[in-house]
Amino acid sequence: MTSQPHGHQNPHHGHGHHGHGHHGHGHHGHGAADDPGLAEMLDLDAEVLHSLLSETTGRLAGSAGDRPPRRILDLGSGTGTGTVALLRRFPDAEVIAVDAAEPMLERLRHKVQDLGMADRVTTVQADLDDAWPPVGTVDLVWASASVHHLADPGRVLREVFAALRPGGLLAVLELDGFPRFLPDDLGLGRSGLEARCHAVLAERRERHGPRLDIDWGPYLTEAGFALEDRRVLSFEQASPPPAAHRYARELLRKFRSHLGDRLAPDDLAALDALLDEEGPHSVLRRTDLTVRATRTVWTAARP
Repeated sequence: MTSQPHGHQNPHHGHGHHGHGHHGHGHHGHGAADDPGLAEMLDLDAEVLHSLLSETTGRLAGSAGDRPPRRILDLGSGTGTGTVALLRRFPDAEVIAVDAAEPMLERLRHKVQDLGMADRVTTVQADLDDAWPPVGTVDLVWASASVHHLADPGRVLREVFAALRPGGLLAVLELDGFPRFLPDDLGLGRSGLEARCHAVLAERRERHGPRLDIDWGPYLTEAGFALEDRRVLSFEQASPPPAAHRYARELLRKFRSHLGDRLAPDDLAALDALLDEEGPHSVLRRTDLTVRATRTVWTAARP
């Protein structure tokens, strides 16, 4: 895994309404939020890419210095992967987890109960597009793959600013797309299956949202924040653990169900072969997977 700081880049993008797409990495209100497959993908993402979470929370601890956060707000908490990472990094903190989807919050509550952390977590069901929830003043706000879903991100970021104490921190984490797993040559079908699936998905996002190529830096400064860092985190792992194979299976299932009308018949046949758990090409048993993923993290402070 590598990380690379970047300076302030593109001018403010126009954004309009960011529709709720189906990639589902963290959300404040996702149309398929009670989908068990989506929840499974969120948990697998955290399990496979745990080092990205760990690096980000570690940098936040460094930024907080001798004043570690005591009250943390997790916006678009999903199944609680960020909540748990924050609880582990800041052992004296409590987390307020906000999500629009009650099934996700229920899963989060079970998770922290099993980990013995339930007394440090409050869950709030709220859709940030409707109204800001009554969470009080906090020391740190964590927004992982949720800001790009917002209809009016500028308004919500101003609400975040108002909720933070002076000197408090905001971390915005966004993905540029799903991780990649497959080799170019699968030994079946045409080469480049995974790249074609990602290209179709990117075209759909360009047309219908949500956009994943937005530089949130200008939004943060317009909301009053002092932008401290923009960093791209890269992850690559060959011969990954079984969780990565399960993650790849869930992702290929999503491709098969959501992109089937846009893929050629031979690509659909290749996806079916990869998803056939009894077949010779099953993604669960392949030995040639390599996980590749990137995330961008913006860290900002309330002056």
